[in-house]
Amino acid sequence: MKNIQTLKGFRDFLPLEALKRQYVIDKLKKEFELYGFEPLETPSLEYEEILSGKYGQEGEKLMYRFEDLGKRKVAMRYDQTVPLARLIALYRNKLYFPFKRYQIQNVWRAENTQKGRYREFIQCDIDIVGSTSLLADAEVVELSIKALQVLGFKKFKILVNDRKVFTSLLLNKDLSKDELSTFVRIIDKIKKIGKDGVLEELSKYGFKRETANILLTKIQNQEKTDTLKDIYAILENSSIAKGQLVFEPTLARGLDYYTGLIFEIETEEYEAGSLGGGGRYDNLVGMFANEQIPAVGFAFGFDRIIEAMDYLQLFPTNLKTSKVLVTIFSNELKDNALEVVAKLRENLINSELFLSSQSVIDKQLKYANQKSIPYVVIIGPEEASQKLLTLKDMSSGQQEKLTLPELIKKVKNL
Repeated sequence: MKNIQTLKGFRDFLPLEALKRQYVIDKLKKEFELYGFEPLETPSLEYEEILSGKYGQEGEKLMYRFEDLGKRKVAMRYDQTVPLARLIALYRNKLYFPFKRYQIQNVWRAENTQKGRYREFIQCDIDIVGSTSLLADAEVVELSIKALQVLGFKKFKILVNDRKVFTSLLLNKDLSKDELSTFVRIIDKIKKIGKDGVLEELSKYGFKRETANILLTKIQNQEKTDTLKDIYAILENSSIAKGQLVFEPTLARGLDYYTGLIFEIETEEYEAGSLGGGGRYDNLVGMFANEQIPAVGFAFGFDRIIEAMDYLQLFPTNLKTSKVLVTIFSNELKDNALEVVAKLRENLINSELFLSSQSVIDKQLKYANQKSIPYVVIIGPEEASQKLLTLKDMSSGQQEKLTLPELIKKVKNL
C-alpha cells in the first residue's frame, strides 16, 4: 500500500479547520483595507540568487532550494519581504509611493517541526514602501495591534527595539560587522535559553565569556533611541496602542535586513512564541533597485494565531457554510424541495439540498447534525397540501410551520 500520509511539517485542513483559517483571513483583509492597504501576490518559486544571502545564517540553512528541470537554481518563497523588494525594483515605475500592500500566501522553511512551527505555512504581511516618515512605522504598529484586537486578543504586548541599539557596538568598535551579526543572532534567543545560555553559545563562536557578558549587559542597559521615543509619542496619541508597548533592548529579530524599528507581539495567554514581528528595512529594496527605497512592515504568524485562537476559544461557534438544509421527503416531493432551495439561494441564504430522494428523514437530520447545519426545512405531504414548510431548529428541536416568504424572512434574521 502506498504511503498516504502528509510529509512532516505539511498539513491537510479538513472543512472546520479550513473555515477557521478563512475566518481569520477575512477579518485581517477587512482590517488591512480599512487602513488603505492593497492585496499583492508573488510566485512560490524565485531564482535562488534573489532569496539567498538575505536571511542570515539560520535562514540560509532553512531555505528550500533545488535545480528545476531547466537546470535553473531556484528556491521556494522563504518570506514575503524579499519577494516584495524584488517586485518593487521590477515595477517601481508603475507603482505609486508610498506603496501600501498586504500579502497572504504560503511560505516554506525546513524547520524542526514543533507546536506552532511548520514547514509550509501562511504568512500575512503588511508593508509600507517609499516613506521614511515615522508615521509609517507607527501605522504599521497600530494596524498590527488593531488586527489582533479584531480577532479577539486582549492580553498582549508589543516588544519594540531599534537596530541602532546594536549598531552602536559597531560604531564604538566593540565588534566587527561579522561579529555583530553573530552576536545579534544569538542574543535574540535570550528569552528561550536565558542569559547563561546566550553566553555559553557566544563562547562557541569565539567570544570570551567576560567580554560577551560586558557587551550583553551594555545592551540590556540601553535606553530608548530618539527614533523609538518619537514612535512612542505618535502611538501614545492613539487609544489603540496605549499601554501595550514594551521597550526590549535585547530584541533582535535575527534577520539581517532590518535597519531601524523592530517589534514583535506576544500574548501571556499563549506561550508557544510570538504572534508576529516586523520592522523597518530601508536598504533591502535597494539591493535590487540600485537605489535606496525605504520600507517598514510586519508579518503575522498566521498558524500561531490560529492555534492561539483555538486555545483561547476566540472562534465563533457558528463557523459553517450552510445555514439551512432542505430535505427531500420523497421522490414525489423532490420538485418542491428544489423550488425551496432555489428561493433560499436567490435570497442569499447559504442552503444545501440533501442529494437523495431515497433517504429517510432521520438520516437527513443526522447529516445536518454532522455538519452543524442549524436549520432544516421539511416538506412532507401535509406541508405540501397546505403550501407550508416546517422549519426545524436543530439546537432546540423546536419546529414551526411557515409559508416560504415567512421562512425566508425568519432565517435571514436568525
